[in-house]
Amino acid sequence: MTAVKNVLDRVLGWCCIVLFAALVLDVGWQVFARQVLNSPSGWSEELAKYLFIWLGLLGGAWVFGERGHVAADLAVQRMPEKVQRVTAVLVQLATLTFAALTLIWGGYQVVHLTWDQTLTGLPLNVGWMYLALPISGVITAFYAVYHTISISKGDEVPIDLEAETALS
Repeated sequence: MTAVKNVLDRVLGWCCIVLFAALVLDVGWQVFARQVLNSPSGWSEELAKYLFIWLGLLGGAWVFGERGHVAADLAVQRMPEKVQRVTAVLVQLATLTFAALTLIWGGYQVVHLTWDQTLTGLPLNVGWMYLALPISGVITAFYAVYHTISISKGDEVPIDLEAETALS
């Protein structure tokens, strides 16, 4: 499972880099076309929306996999380690529930409803934009299961105090 996580981390990292670079190029073209060429590009705005949504959802899943998400855990830090471990597992299970119900199941429903809707600016349908929801949901669910098992077995600390102090 750790090998799958490591590969997934690398793939997501590269996907986010490529999506961000494409977003910068797209928005750069949009500004250039509007300001210099005096001819706004309609397709670049649509593409920017798609790139931003995919980048946000895949990037969020990647950050969750690295346990780099924002957490208000000051009270939990003061509790005994066993309570910290139980709390961390509960947080992972809550995230798994959210990913399964909202991102995967809800995302699938939205993709199904919008798959045949077309865009005016791009030769794509709207379903491709919403496909990022169930894909990021599956990735987030995998990470939640991975961290739940790792925390339960004691392979991961419930709260990474070193990471938190590095940010301050």
